[in-house]
Amino acid sequence: MKPIVFTKLSVMMLLEYFIWGAWYVTMGTYMSTFLDSSGVQIGAAYSALAIATMISPFFVGMVADRFFAAQNIMGLLHLIGAALLFLATKITDNTAFYWLIVIYSLLYMPTIALSNSIAFQQMADPGRQFPWIRVFGTLGWIVAGFMIGQLGIEKTPNTWIMAAIASAALGVLSFILPNTPPKGKTEAGASTALGTDAFVLFKDKPYLIFFIAAILVCIPLSFYYGFANLFLNLVGMENAAGKMILGQVSEAVFILAIPFLFNSIGVKRMLLLGMSAWILRYIFFAFGNADANMWMLYAGIILHGICYDFFFVTGYMYTEKKAGEKIKNAAQGLFTFATYGVGMFIGTWFSGFTTDYYTVEGQQQWTQIWFVPAYIAIAVMLYFIFFFREKTEIKSV
Repeated sequence: MKPIVFTKLSVMMLLEYFIWGAWYVTMGTYMSTFLDSSGVQIGAAYSALAIATMISPFFVGMVADRFFAAQNIMGLLHLIGAALLFLATKITDNTAFYWLIVIYSLLYMPTIALSNSIAFQQMADPGRQFPWIRVFGTLGWIVAGFMIGQLGIEKTPNTWIMAAIASAALGVLSFILPNTPPKGKTEAGASTALGTDAFVLFKDKPYLIFFIAAILVCIPLSFYYGFANLFLNLVGMENAAGKMILGQVSEAVFILAIPFLFNSIGVKRMLLLGMSAWILRYIFFAFGNADANMWMLYAGIILHGICYDFFFVTGYMYTEKKAGEKIKNAAQGLFTFATYGVGMFIGTWFSGFTTDYYTVEGQQQWTQIWFVPAYIAIAVMLYFIFFFREKTEIKSV
């Protein structure tokens, strides 16, 4: 790969995830501060990305991939997205804000698949080259959090304006990215993206048990994404968004250990480590505070690397090994649809209802709130321990 191409793709990935990290982490705090939103309203706004995750495969598989060059349609989507992100700062009604986030998410989520397609098209050895490009996405999320903290804009509309500027920049950049022409009509289309070809995996009992657990574990995940930043700000942690980038740093560090651990301790132990980290994180949040137990808040943030990598990244690897070469793309599409789509949709709404249930006279009872995802994670882990039986050597279905 030529250095100029590597540079363009790296900047593309950095901006792609910078945009997401700039508005997504602090949206709950923004809605609570400027829209006086309830927990249900915050959860509903976060569910928008789950809805988009379920719908975007149709767009990518049936429209974008077939009729348009990927870089051109990605540029158009980001330019429109920039306008919507700016418009978000002018809205004062929760219902209007929700629908704007839904529309924006429907525009943004396809760009993740499109950016991956643009990158893969330029690679002779994707398995070796793609991680070096994708790591700039994690870096982009970290830079967004760092800038929010350094600029002191966490509790202001400027986080959205910063995301809008980055979206406009990526929109312009997209038009000079390497050409990725449309694939034309294919037999795969949206069915591969949605993973319907991978339903055969459900005949395998260990994978079916894992698949159900993966959907259920998205419920505690939703509590973190939707309410961690609001919680940390309310309990008195300064520059909470800046501190939360420690979670992404942790994610980048622990992902390096996954290939070794996957083969040495096995998939079941890795998945159990991930679930145990979810339980521990929410216990830390339940008892953490900005005084003597500040270390618990930091520990809950840093555990993100184990929580995410040891379950979801391991889950993608397990899914690929189970699926084999023929249906691996469909299987990954199915796993994404089920977790970031169905699971997160359930989780975002449930976390919102739970937060409102434990809000008394306008004050969130955070200890009780964080116990709920901890209990769910315990239940999922017990279910997984008792029912998941996988052979040491994983064989494809």
